[in-house]
Amino acid sequence: MKTNLLEVIMGAVVLVVCGFFVILAYSSSQWQSTEGYVVTAKFDRIDGIMRGSDVRLSGVKVGTVKDIKLDPNTYLAVVHIALSPDVSLPSDSAAEIVSDGLLGGKYMALVPGGDDSLIPAGGEIMHTQAAVSLESLIGKFMFSADEKKSTDQEKK
Repeated sequence: MKTNLLEVIMGAVVLVVCGFFVILAYSSSQWQSTEGYVVTAKFDRIDGIMRGSDVRLSGVKVGTVKDIKLDPNTYLAVVHIALSPDVSLPSDSAAEIVSDGLLGGKYMALVPGGDDSLIPAGGEIMHTQAAVSLESLIGKFMFSADEKKSTDQEKK
């Protein structure tokens, strides 16, 4: 009977520790539902962006990526962005997908424009810059170095 009581106590301790880690993970994740308005942006490629990704303005989180769909006519990725209500974007603002450091994840950065008119709720950010693929940059660098080598050898 004593071993059963010991097993029950150990099981309870494990459950309490698991609950502690779940609360710690939730509080440090900065997850919050964005109560505000939704705008859209269309990109050629959105590598690394997914539903729930951060949307930042001057490095400050101002929203999240709410939904991602593919436009069947243009084959562009349509990203629905939920912004907080206290953020108003000029109509000539831009959205770009950038890396959070060399090996970090990707997020969407908003670059405000200077126009007097604002993007309304349900509006579209017209100026976008797609994600830059690190693999393609490395490939271009490698092949350009090979081309330069072969060109230098032909000159000799």
